Amino acid sequence: MKTNPRFIISGGGTGGHIYPAIAIANELKAQFPEAEILFVGAQDKMEMQKVPAAGYQIQGLWIAGIQRKLTLSNLMFPVKFLSSLIKSRGIINKFKPDVVIGTGGFASGAVVKVAGSMNIPTVIQEQNSYPGITNKMLAKKAKSICVAYEGLERFFDNEKIQLTGNPVRQDLLSIDSKRNQAIESFKLNPNKKTVVVLGGSLGARKINQLIEQKLNFFTENNVQVIWQCGKFYFDEYKKYNTENVQVNAFFEQMDLLYAAADVIISRAGASSVSELAIVGKPVIFIPSPNVAEDHQTKNAKSIADKNGAILIKESELDQRFESEFKKIVADENHTKALSENLKKLAKPDATKDIVKQIVQLIK
Repeated sequence: MKTNPRFIISGGGTGGHIYPAIAIANELKAQFPEAEILFVGAQDKMEMQKVPAAGYQIQGLWIAGIQRKLTLSNLMFPVKFLSSLIKSRGIINKFKPDVVIGTGGFASGAVVKVAGSMNIPTVIQEQNSYPGITNKMLAKKAKSICVAYEGLERFFDNEKIQLTGNPVRQDLLSIDSKRNQAIESFKLNPNKKTVVVLGGSLGARKINQLIEQKLNFFTENNVQVIWQCGKFYFDEYKKYNTENVQVNAFFEQMDLLYAAADVIISRAGASSVSELAIVGKPVIFIPSPNVAEDHQTKNAKSIADKNGAILIKESELDQRFESEFKKIVADENHTKALSENLKKLAKPDATKDIVKQIVQLIK
């Protein structure tokens, strides 16, 4: 076994693709301190900031996803994709990776496709219960496909599938011991319940509108709010910052954020669902209906069906939100059952299991 293997990891566009990629990199570094790791992302997306902040080098490709309507960006897609394939080949020739890993997003499409065509072993990690276009395209050449949900053999070669779960930040495994630190860090009132609101790294309009409408409701129920509204919405909602409500575009220390929470309101992206299962706090999932094959609703339903979380569709918020929230805050047996059932679904060893698949491919 090489002591200084070389890995290219590619994925991005949203936190859901970036943080699993960083978690995999951290585990590779833990097992192979001399390993060389290079990230490849989309040059104008958030990975260009988040990956260097995590201590890794990244190169950007000129690539963007396909929009659902006719736009100039769509017309440029073939040109961008060809440019990305050419640049990916140059990056691979220069870096000479032993294995290339893709965690989803269009940037990973180019570099993993080129690696496969050059007979370099590739691993793809599919986070959702319904695979994206990129991973479906890459699956034929991949040596191993790490998935988080059962039933994906209708999309992928069953012999390549490994049910590993999604990689999560390892600092989430010890949040119970960080409760006091979190209360101090966020300057919370320890005599009030805390609701943490997560709309994803970019934000979620419907969740933000809901929280804006319910600020008085939270105050009346002796609840304080930590509200991650996303970078697109911060200017609109920062005016609500008070002693009882903390609004921010994004929180870096997610372990402390989860440790502070008594109740979490969240979208149901795959990474969020996996993290929340490890955290084990009562969750209200409000899935985004604007994603391929409605996969967030499917992700959330797989948890709610096992009584591990509350699922409220956007169309049901007016009728159900207040009663479901009050029940979580008031009924300790209900809260405890949700937490225990959610924790049963956690896969805390996912990152190690994915890295095991990668290590097997080092020549």
